[in-house]
Amino acid sequence: MHKEVKGNVTWVGHVDWELETFHGDELSTTHGSSQNAYLIREGKNVLIDTIWTPHRFDFVENLKKEIELDKIDFIVANHGECDHSGSLTALMDEIPGTPIYCTAAAVKSIEGQYGKRGWNFKVVKTGDRVDIGNGKELVFIEMKMLHWPDSMATYMTGDNILFSMDAFGQHYACEELFNDRADQAVLEAEALKYYVNILNPFSMMVARKLDELSGMGLDIDMIAPSHGVIWRQDPMQIVKKYAAWSHDYQEDQVTVIYDTMWEGTAKIAHAVAQEISRQSPDTVVKVLHIAKNDKNDIMTEIFRSRAVAFGSPTVLNSILSSVSGLLDFAKQLKFRGKKACAFGCYGWSGEGVKIMQGKLAEAGFTVTESSVRSMWNPEEADFAAVAPMVEELLA
Repeated sequence: MHKEVKGNVTWVGHVDWELETFHGDELSTTHGSSQNAYLIREGKNVLIDTIWTPHRFDFVENLKKEIELDKIDFIVANHGECDHSGSLTALMDEIPGTPIYCTAAAVKSIEGQYGKRGWNFKVVKTGDRVDIGNGKELVFIEMKMLHWPDSMATYMTGDNILFSMDAFGQHYACEELFNDRADQAVLEAEALKYYVNILNPFSMMVARKLDELSGMGLDIDMIAPSHGVIWRQDPMQIVKKYAAWSHDYQEDQVTVIYDTMWEGTAKIAHAVAQEISRQSPDTVVKVLHIAKNDKNDIMTEIFRSRAVAFGSPTVLNSILSSVSGLLDFAKQLKFRGKKACAFGCYGWSGEGVKIMQGKLAEAGFTVTESSVRSMWNPEEADFAAVAPMVEELLA
């Protein structure tokens, strides 16, 4: 069932209520998601993107209820990733000669995934335009590494809609479609989680692209991303948030993150949290047990924090695999401008803290010299070492 977006633009996507993970199992989608595709019916009929491969046949059948497929003048493929291009194979079997407008990198991406099928690609770059009739045009804007090399956005003049692809989206199933109809707390949380776990590694590129978009002087009345809600009420609010998030974002928060075997490291973690609150009463403190919290949510809290404290016992001359894996993930997300410290218990070798300090430094954190290393279980002397470590962390 289509939904009216604005003027002669309708939504023809798929709300994915049951989706629990994305990018394989790398990203949790607690509130589901959607794959947004759009049909423009002006002097020319244009399809903006398709939906994910598992839903391709339903997509084509639903699209047939909206328009005779051979009446589609061309398709815009803003991005080659299969959650957006995945219905092209089924659709192009029906209308094989239909032009597909995309970037040169998207041609490589699409053909790499689905094979060379002789599709009629029309390669575009930033500033290229195509007339769609009724005095309106589509303007193409390359969005390299937001979040793939092939990504682009498409701007529709007249209605002033920016079809922004993955930028400004969220993994959020919202039948009401628009930001002013959505649960605002969920929307804000999912928009931030999406940015942190997908776009944060490319924050410098995000900042440059926002400057470029501003310099193009586009009047944007609506931002229609490829996941989640469409921003129609104050659409620039999400752009302003991206501008803030892309510049070494942090709040007055410190997050204590740990895993434990026999609760000794857990005791230190809670002592660290209490000491942070004692030394800096206005600072928000969160304590997250890695084994009991979602890794993407943990990354979102790291993003919000000005400093983090990581804890693990020493295990087999190393650290717990849960902690090691999370630190590797943090390295991928390229956090900047944040401090970190390390703590943990050990039984005989005790190198876990040093290993964490090294991994934190590799992940881009400024690591304190102070740490807490407790043999077997923390005692009074170990708890006494918490205060100077926290003092250095907060400095």
